[in-house]
Amino acid sequence: MVRIIIVEDQILMCDLLEEHIRKQGDMEVAGVTDDASKAPQLCRELKPDLILIDIVTKSGCSGLQFAKQIREELPDIKVIVMTSYPEITFIEEAMKIKAHSYLHKSSGVDHLVYVIRSTMKGSGIYPSPADISPFAGIFTGKELAIINHVCQGASRAEMAQNLGVSESMVKQYITSILDKSGFDSISRFAIYAVSQGLIVPKTPVQKSSKS
Repeated sequence: MVRIIIVEDQILMCDLLEEHIRKQGDMEVAGVTDDASKAPQLCRELKPDLILIDIVTKSGCSGLQFAKQIREELPDIKVIVMTSYPEITFIEEAMKIKAHSYLHKSSGVDHLVYVIRSTMKGSGIYPSPADISPFAGIFTGKELAIINHVCQGASRAEMAQNLGVSESMVKQYITSILDKSGFDSISRFAIYAVSQGLIVPKTPVQKSSKS
């Protein structure tokens, strides 16, 4: 029996996940929380086989931060991060923290079961960025990085330093982004990207409580 913890702050989605998991003869819901900061302690207490953890949970808490903590402290627990945002940088971040699999909620509950079973068998399931974001295939990697930096409120000097390019090159990237997007201002494009959930500004890192 695969024991699963669900970390999800949307009640309807959480209920749907619970219902579908309980229908499987070889799975059970060991625990549920709407706050990612509580996930590590819940894992220590309940000792699940796998945790489904939403990337953005209660109070803007970063599910990736606590998924990383679980991977480091409790390596035997399989970690699947999930989100409803078409934010392709989440995929890269999930890979960096070594989450076992990545699930986009729009893929449906049948795919959820497939990802759980595959993850438990040792296969990592990650979607292609092209399947997640309308930005993929339109902007280059550097342009996507510029878009993310603008949405985080970075200055051109900060972008140049972080990306290892000149400020004039940053300006060229911004011009290319505007040409492709049809916007006349990078700030307006950033507002659109954030409002549509295409880019999710990072929230301040929250410290987890010690057990």
